Amino acid sequence: MKKLRVAVVGVGFWGRNHVRVLSELPNVELRAICDVDQQKTKMIAEKYGLNAYTDSSKLYKNEDIDAVTLCVWSTRLSKEALIALRAGKHVLVEKPMAKSSVEAKKIIELANSKNLLLTVGFIERFNPAVRRLKEAIAEGKIGTPVSVTIRRVTKWPERIGDVGVVKDTAIHDIDMARFIFDEDPISVYARAGNLRHTKFEDYAQIMLSFSNGKSAFLEANWLTPYKIRKLTITGSEAIINLDYITQEMTIETLGQTLTPRYEVEEPLKLELKHFVECVQNEKKPLVTGIDGFKAIKIAEAALKSAISGRLIKIRY
Repeated sequence: MKKLRVAVVGVGFWGRNHVRVLSELPNVELRAICDVDQQKTKMIAEKYGLNAYTDSSKLYKNEDIDAVTLCVWSTRLSKEALIALRAGKHVLVEKPMAKSSVEAKKIIELANSKNLLLTVGFIERFNPAVRRLKEAIAEGKIGTPVSVTIRRVTKWPERIGDVGVVKDTAIHDIDMARFIFDEDPISVYARAGNLRHTKFEDYAQIMLSFSNGKSAFLEANWLTPYKIRKLTITGSEAIINLDYITQEMTIETLGQTLTPRYEVEEPLKLELKHFVECVQNEKKPLVTGIDGFKAIKIAEAALKSAISGRLIKIRY
């Protein structure tokens, strides 16, 4: 099969990981990178033997590529997605996809009108432990899922500057709650505030309500002195505890505790392999633009709830 010709726009902390992984995939020809930081872009381009740009429009004009991954700052994601789609490129855009659900909708509409693949970087869906969790639920090992509790906390990330903890961090677990329950929440109640950030919230507690009494409790902050990425799902017959970082999963029933052992895999590599294969085989991706849109909608409702102190019903 012909290699997919790819570029990466935005080669900061996370974009450099995209470059590393894409350069290792056998069915990818990584051709170019782009970033406003000329010196950094040149250095990375020389390391990987790539062409370097500071303007994505010039990249699309000069390079014969099929697809692009977008890893720019959150407030520039929608602008870069629209530029890439207008240039006829398939797009993986990192979360939160856009500044607002209105912008996200425009991206989806453009991708649909041009018949281009659009996916959003919700990397936890590709975490092998999450895949095993979904299999356990499907096999009835926990009975009926009732509630999900997720903690995603860490120390202050110096790279953050244009969005708060809800859209940057908690949005992963907003998507994860939808993914686990296979449905959208109907309402949200949230508390949030800022202790270290002067403009955006740096801690949040979010409660999502689903149909038939199901719920998700999400905690996210940039205040905890060490990183925690853990999920617990309670079912009518058992409880599953999952660590995103170690990829360990434990199933607890009344009579036993099971901790299956599996080989650790890099979620980003699995995510980018999936993106490439979906473009090459014209398959629907696991994460769609609609998933990105709905996650932003829910995040917006959570922020509205935190400001107003009220329960907010979510309308999609």
